[in-house]
Amino acid sequence: MNPVQITGIGWVTAGGMGCARERDDFVMPNGTLPEIKPESCLSKPFPYFRRMDAYSRLGLIGIALALKDANLEHWTEKRNIGIIVSSHYGCLQTDVDYFETVKFQNGIGASPALFSYTLPSVFLGEAAIRFGLTGPTFVINSVGPMGRAGLQAALESIAAGETDKILCGVCDLNDPPLAGISSPFPPGAVFLVFERCPLKSSDPYGSVSLNSKGRVLLNEAEVRDIPALVQKCLAECRLRP
Repeated sequence: MNPVQITGIGWVTAGGMGCARERDDFVMPNGTLPEIKPESCLSKPFPYFRRMDAYSRLGLIGIALALKDANLEHWTEKRNIGIIVSSHYGCLQTDVDYFETVKFQNGIGASPALFSYTLPSVFLGEAAIRFGLTGPTFVINSVGPMGRAGLQAALESIAAGETDKILCGVCDLNDPPLAGISSPFPPGAVFLVFERCPLKSSDPYGSVSLNSKGRVLLNEAEVRDIPALVQKCLAECRLRP
């Protein structure tokens, strides 16, 4: 397939939060995620943010930072931009929290606020409304290299002509206690913006493509997953004159 350009990168991890045009110290370690203050990430008030579950807040801010980095945060008309997210646990902790409100007194105390976030794709709808996005949006349950399935799906979507721009990322909280296992993936949200034909005034981080074996390439070099892709983008930017 023809390569597409990476024009935006945003993240919220245990190592901090930000976007690539403002900082180049991206890391994705295990640990506690930072407190998310929407006023520091969103240019306009978003009153519904505080009612969202933690998983949805995390994903929404990751998307907002990536769009900001790509100069696509502001809009006046809806845009055919998609969102594809890879997640190991999705909203499992929210599902557990909701069940805790249901299991007593025949469900009379079931929480409608929690119920509205018991699907892992709910925050994609919130993001689409907030940023005027109308492209394909879905969540992939990821068990392989972090976000690689989503990367492949995003590039295939552009190649198929479904959209010329797409957000691709990962979103996960810390391991839910109920799971009883430890995820191989650290918590956080990391999103990239892919564009087939970015504006001439933009300064892409690199060209990404799929080879005939379905492997993801950045500037013709294979990358394993989304954190590695971001780190390689930033490393190559530091080498530019």
